[in-house]
Amino acid sequence: MSSSRSAEHGFTPLRRSAEHGFTLLEMLVALAVFSLAALALVRLQGVTLRTAADLDSKALGQIVARNLMVEVQSDVTPPSVGEEDGEVENGGRRWHWTRTVKATEDKRLLQVDLLVDGQPGASPVVLSFLREVE
Repeated sequence: MSSSRSAEHGFTPLRRSAEHGFTLLEMLVALAVFSLAALALVRLQGVTLRTAADLDSKALGQIVARNLMVEVQSDVTPPSVGEEDGEVENGGRRWHWTRTVKATEDKRLLQVDLLVDGQPGASPVVLSFLREVE
């Protein structure tokens, strides 16, 4: 069979010339692959933003917890054993804190646990330290 005869019956040679370009099916497949990659990048960007916001909140929470620790350490009278909570403003935000004070085996020391929570959904900051009883 010659190539002219096979073209008459609807057959074309398998060879493709550079002039033909891409078929519609090839374009749809390429567009689908590109769309999946773009969606993955958008989703990754969202996760990155949430993680950055949580890290920012956690860093500020650590600063608030350390400030509260300095207040407890520098106070002349030691804190009373038990649980106490309150709020403080720092970094343009309101922070809720809970302080738990426990006696230790060494009667000269108190264990102080601070939990600082800044915003809903963010993980709280926990700081534990020992305070001398004077």
